[in-house]
Amino acid sequence: MTVVTRFAPSPTGYLHIGGARTALFNWLFSRHHQGRFLLRIEDTDRERSTEDAVRAIIEGLRWLGLDWDGEPVFQFARASRHADVARDLLAKGRAYHCYCTPEELAEMRERARAEGRSPKYDGRWRDRDPKEAPPGAKPVIRFKAPQSGETVVEDLVQGRVAVANAELDDMVLLRADGTPTYMLSVVVDDHDMAITHAIRGDDHLTNAFRQTQLFLACGWQPPRYAHIPLIHGADGAKLSKRHGAVALGDYAHLGLLSEAMRNYLLRLGWSHGDDEIIPTAKAIEWFNLESIGRSPARFDMEKLLSLNAHYIREAAGDVLRPPVAALIEKSLARALTTEEGIQLDRLLPALKPRARTLIELANGAAFLFRPRPLPLDAGATKQLGPDGKAALRAFAERLSTCSDWSAATLEQATRAEAEAKGLKLGAIAQPLRAALTGSSVSPPIFDVMAALGREATLGRITDVTRT
Repeated sequence: MTVVTRFAPSPTGYLHIGGARTALFNWLFSRHHQGRFLLRIEDTDRERSTEDAVRAIIEGLRWLGLDWDGEPVFQFARASRHADVARDLLAKGRAYHCYCTPEELAEMRERARAEGRSPKYDGRWRDRDPKEAPPGAKPVIRFKAPQSGETVVEDLVQGRVAVANAELDDMVLLRADGTPTYMLSVVVDDHDMAITHAIRGDDHLTNAFRQTQLFLACGWQPPRYAHIPLIHGADGAKLSKRHGAVALGDYAHLGLLSEAMRNYLLRLGWSHGDDEIIPTAKAIEWFNLESIGRSPARFDMEKLLSLNAHYIREAAGDVLRPPVAALIEKSLARALTTEEGIQLDRLLPALKPRARTLIELANGAAFLFRPRPLPLDAGATKQLGPDGKAALRAFAERLSTCSDWSAATLEQATRAEAEAKGLKLGAIAQPLRAALTGSSVSPPIFDVMAALGREATLGRITDVTRT
């Protein structure tokens, strides 16, 4: 059997972080089994479905690094196929026409609530002659659900779950205007797409009973279900914007790496011993459904940022440079020059140990691209008093003779200058930092000098010492 999974989002809003994890789990499971991962856009809610939401879903999956097999399936385009299945069930006596008016249904629900019963359809047209229907009434098609026994789902995460069939009513398959309902569309699409495993949030668990009944009524084999617990905030409450970003796209804008996001989502409810850092290749090799927990996972933004910091430290410069350069260029409203690109490449290794996001990397490099003379913050201004400027004027003479402009050589020259003048290293290094960055805080100053290069370093020193 070829394993076939699917991710089936509704394009009525942003791609939620929980949906992204569901997509990841489906993708990993299919790739682990050398199977197929399909994308289905469930766009049957025509009033709320938007092209922007479809685009956000596709861009989000691509940013996360999840590829799908074949073209995306759009559910609304298959409405005639869904309707044909409903009519076929009607012809086989597994469904029936219901002529209840909206007013009758509302009254039915109110009476059930008043009597302490579940407000479900009472089956009044289940065995009634359609000839008794009011003139001109347009019926819906309802599923003739089993009324005795129970429906069992052997869930691959939740275990065996069952419901008494008497608790389920006869759901609508086809509305009076001929449009299929969500329940029907999902079942037909899962069958036609040969889905073998449906991995989704446990808020869909109750749907699994109805969908299983419908699969069996059609003579089809239901997929194996795996309902994963939802994601909560670190405080145990339902995940919301107060816990941090909720839309997947927000994390790219916050400066997170997709590799870190994949790793973090993987560990939200799934475990492999004590392993925390799990590269994608290992995730595919190790992933299984048995290791998914049954309790809600807790989203912790600080842990995500810490994990992202790890991936930044491990990333090669050619991976980090394009997104960091793009952030800098956006802030400058211009492209970086060739020399500025070289300076950025030189500085990135020194910036990585301190940064948790790409934005922090870009902010840390911002001083490279400020026009001269640099604006000075309060700390830098304090360092560039008479003594600081005097120390820099003398040091500039030594620097101008340096033939090797590496961080190690520049550090030796700075220490030699301090020793020769009977100064502590900080007496030169601190005003030097202020002159080169405009701040009293920066990456290691010798890395800064190496990144700027000889001309820019000496020029910035001259800017602050000429008066």
